[in-house]
Amino acid sequence: MITHPIKSQRSLISGWRQLAIAWLVTCCSLPSIAGQVPAGFTEQFADVNGVHLHYFIGGTGSPVVLLHGYAETSHMWLPIMPRLAEHHTVIVPDLRGAGDSSKAESGYDKKNMAKDIHDLVLSLGFDHVSMVGHDIGLMVAYAYAAQFPQTTDRLVLMDAFLPGIGKWKEVWLSETWHFHFYGEIPLALVKGRERIYFEHFWNDFAADPKHSVPEADRRFYAKAYAKPGGMRAGFNYFSNFKQDAKDFAELSRTPLPMPVLVLAGEKAGGNFLIEQAKLVATNVQGKVVAAAGHWLMEEAPQTVFPALTAFLQ
Repeated sequence: MITHPIKSQRSLISGWRQLAIAWLVTCCSLPSIAGQVPAGFTEQFADVNGVHLHYFIGGTGSPVVLLHGYAETSHMWLPIMPRLAEHHTVIVPDLRGAGDSSKAESGYDKKNMAKDIHDLVLSLGFDHVSMVGHDIGLMVAYAYAAQFPQTTDRLVLMDAFLPGIGKWKEVWLSETWHFHFYGEIPLALVKGRERIYFEHFWNDFAADPKHSVPEADRRFYAKAYAKPGGMRAGFNYFSNFKQDAKDFAELSRTPLPMPVLVLAGEKAGGNFLIEQAKLVATNVQGKVVAAAGHWLMEEAPQTVFPALTAFLQ
């Protein structure tokens, strides 16, 4: 059979167009953020509790605060912010030492970091708020709710653990070496190699490394933590776990009265955080997200987004 060269060329171009369109659709469906601020949100700064905090704010309605974890920044929440903004005022800060917030020399115990957020909320004119935290952010969210229970309406804890609660040392003293990886030598080892260091978390803590934190976001986060003081601040989150354990053990003597939702990855924390939450709160809903690892927002948005919006609303 003889193929007409012009028709063949047109067919080839058409095929490439179809592939390009399919590629674009696929890319747009990924929860990649790479610093794109959603419409209706603005970036702001506030000086509170001795630290310069960067945050996003948008939407209207009852306020919700979203707190990121380690190896990420406030940008992890960008995909869900527009959905929550339909019914809430959404406040999304970079924690002390992360992202575009200042890199303080001290103050990284989670009680104090919660005071950062409390002062921010008050500065914005809100006296009641719901708290959502992932990883290190969940520790700050718990410390907030435990210190200010009468002004915390709802609390969401997402995949990590609470120092000082129950069998927490089984996690702290496990093979999770990075909890003890801080000081001058570790800082020297990771300087200029931040991306290599974070790959361990993004890959090994995911159910499937190929469906974890997207590439564009990895570049964004590595650059953010490579800023002067960024890695030292991040290590301070872990070096304060002993103090956090003492603080949380004391705070847990008064059970949390507000509704609490715990989301945990089946391939990560499993039921551990749910059982911890039951030791510190009286009204706990727990959900283990099937086939997901630690990076719940990126690995299982089809489950996590509806769970968050339903619980908060």
